[in-house]
Amino acid sequence: MVKRNSKLMVSICLVAVLALGMLLMNACKGDVVEEAVVEAVEEIEEAVEEAVEEVEEAVEEAVEEVEEVVVLKVGISQVVTHPALDAAREGIIAGLAGNGYVDGENIEIDYQNSEGDGSLFDTIAQKFVGDKVAVIIGIATPNTQAAIAAAKGTGIPVVFTPITDPVGSGMVVDWESHPDDNVTGISDMIYVADDIGLITQIVPDVKTIGTLYNAGESNSVFLVAELKKVCEQLGIDVVEKTVSTTADVLAAAQSLVGQVDAIWIGTDNTVVAGLSGLIGVCEEEGIPLFPSDNESIEIGGIAAYGFDYYDIGYQTGEMVAKILGGTSATDIPVEIGSIVNLTVNTAAAERMGVIIPQDIIDAAVTVFED
Repeated sequence: MVKRNSKLMVSICLVAVLALGMLLMNACKGDVVEEAVVEAVEEIEEAVEEAVEEVEEAVEEAVEEVEEVVVLKVGISQVVTHPALDAAREGIIAGLAGNGYVDGENIEIDYQNSEGDGSLFDTIAQKFVGDKVAVIIGIATPNTQAAIAAAKGTGIPVVFTPITDPVGSGMVVDWESHPDDNVTGISDMIYVADDIGLITQIVPDVKTIGTLYNAGESNSVFLVAELKKVCEQLGIDVVEKTVSTTADVLAAAQSLVGQVDAIWIGTDNTVVAGLSGLIGVCEEEGIPLFPSDNESIEIGGIAAYGFDYYDIGYQTGEMVAKILGGTSATDIPVEIGSIVNLTVNTAAAERMGVIIPQDIIDAAVTVFED
């Protein structure tokens, strides 16, 4: 707009100069000076009026451009507070910002956390639909299932993260092609065989592995089935304990004492939210504990081939940015977290009575020693 106004000023000046030139020429020729002045003034007035009109049009265009800056609303529904899911949320926000969508500037993020209260899953989902958000991001399974149900038929896309088994949990019909599902997202599908391989290297005499999970989480049911399959091939028995709430974790952990040589847990949100109680039992009773995510290893687990959930969140934010940019969720295949790292905690291992072999420590990307 500044460039255009500069051209207008130049035009005005040229007209004025021409008019004055004509005035002098006429005066020199002996014409009536008064008539020349009048004509010059009239020409200048016409030029100024035209310039003013152009400036007004330019101002109107600038106002329209400002009005066209639309702030998109993005809804984030998180099932419960715990380090892995919190890291995923932070990664989402950073991934969006890294792709041009900054909270408080061109997007508005509405963050809702049900804190494990199942009665709030539908309430939060319906709120987002009523607010006509541009996209709903579901962090974990049950609240995302509620979001998908609420958004069905509204045109609002849903992006899930981190979901282990998106097909088995009913998120999409297929990882690659889901043209009828306005849904996509990122999976944290872990390789249970790799984790059990770690256990057998760190606890070579393991005969029985215990596990805790919420049977209401379809992802956890899937992972426990994988655990049984892997352990059966290795001749290792599995002892299961189910929990319904975070408050159940401590008692379930205590019930495994004397029955197992080690404990493995998947990415179960209920159990991870109550991880401190489980760690306390394992340290007191000398039971090696092997969670499946890096954040839980930092808190006090021994080792895992897992994801940094901030990375998964960032990957999710990039996917959401594509959707905000116009790509349909139906056209975006479900992705698996792209970065898997070996993480170990030597101090936790010592507290639980085992020593991590040096070759495993050397292979680890992250080593916690405190």
